[in-house]
Amino acid sequence: MTNAPTLWHASDDPNIETFRPHRAPTALVDGEFVWAIDEAHVPAYWFPRDCPRATFWIGPNTTEDDIAWMNGATRVHAIEWDWWERLRSARIHLYLMPPGTFELHNAGAGYYVSRDAVTPLARIDIDDLVRKHAEARVELRIVDDLWPLWDRVTSSTLEFSGIRLRNARARSVR
Repeated sequence: MTNAPTLWHASDDPNIETFRPHRAPTALVDGEFVWAIDEAHVPAYWFPRDCPRATFWIGPNTTEDDIAWMNGATRVHAIEWDWWERLRSARIHLYLMPPGTFELHNAGAGYYVSRDAVTPLARIDIDDLVRKHAEARVELRIVDDLWPLWDRVTSSTLEFSGIRLRNARARSVR
């Protein structure tokens, strides 16, 4: 028997009592779901909801050259300076989700979905997202423009996830 994953839902809303299935406006799949993220991937959600971010980490297939490029970090989250103050002032609420009705949606991203309404088991409030990153030993990088970094990461052997990148500054014409 396998252990059930620890699943979370991150929100800026501190008052959610029940999560109801819905179709997310940005969903690439049809259907109404409650979404959750596994423990390994939840750090990518320690941000204001709409904040564009590049997250990347060393994986089992990462080359020595890419490990060296990480400069000693094992996981990095990068945002643009335009979002710095919002990150510093944001409060995030992590809802612990009961795994019973969830099924794996995307193993690489750690996404799980439930077609049933879900009542969270607990809520953890994160009042200082910068400190949360530091405590978890996740390096925060603040850049003027995410795109050069994102292009470097996506062409590497690092594992990565880009979230809300549509909210990043427009790509420069080169």
